Amino acid sequence: MKTLREYVTEAEEKKIAIGHFNISNSEGFWAVVSASKKFGLPVIIGVSEGERDFIGIKQVKALVDTTKTEGLPIFLNADHTYSVDRVKEVVDAEFDAVIIDGAEKSFEENLKMTKESVDYKNSKNPEVLIEGELGFIGKSSKVLDEMPGGVEISENTMTKPEEAQEFVKETGIDLFAPAVGNIHGMIRGGNPKLDIERIKNIREASGVPLVLHGGSGITDEEFKQAILAGISIIHINTELRLAYKQGIQKSLIENPDEIAPYKYLKPALQAMQAVVEKRMALFAGR
Repeated sequence: MKTLREYVTEAEEKKIAIGHFNISNSEGFWAVVSASKKFGLPVIIGVSEGERDFIGIKQVKALVDTTKTEGLPIFLNADHTYSVDRVKEVVDAEFDAVIIDGAEKSFEENLKMTKESVDYKNSKNPEVLIEGELGFIGKSSKVLDEMPGGVEISENTMTKPEEAQEFVKETGIDLFAPAVGNIHGMIRGGNPKLDIERIKNIREASGVPLVLHGGSGITDEEFKQAILAGISIIHINTELRLAYKQGIQKSLIENPDEIAPYKYLKPALQAMQAVVEKRMALFAGR
């Protein structure tokens, strides 16, 4: 089977993107796996620090490993990891990828911890992809009434191509996540617009594949433009959480006497799978 690195390269060549979907439990896992099977497309399962603490690092790795024995192109990413120690933890656990998130820190501090993470994975397992992030876009996957605290969309706060070039050169990262008008979470009145030209310029300057975080709330047309401009991986989380919650609520209202979890949770799983399928098809140009 191809490696994640090979699939990302292939996505760039085809001008498509690989979907990255966060999970918090087995329902989320099966929603993503079932969608991948249906379309025959590679997919990345993401688990943030909180999500993998809830599921268990060994446990989520074991779940994904079961798909590898079936030859399915399903990969595991340690999403938003805030310390080098926790990067080491998932590199040692043989995750396929990890993002070291120093976006809230100074450029110098971010660069230092990112380079240290790259050096560690190179010494242990060079096949692990290390992703770095430059530009703060918030931290929570929620439905919001206004912009996340501490986030501002402006020329001064979005990632600059020259900074991206320096950051990638000095750290040696495999993937780069810029701030280009994207935010974490979904704003009820509508999310900000992506700076497509900035994406194109950052891809050219950085020389590595780009990752778009905060995909929930972005329009289909913007996704298409972003992919053509240089985005190779797109993160979706808030949409899945919302679908899961609404699926459970609807299920319990319609079946108030049902107490078997595998029965009242099934509509929630199906709701998440529908989101994954819709996004996967869009990102693959289908």
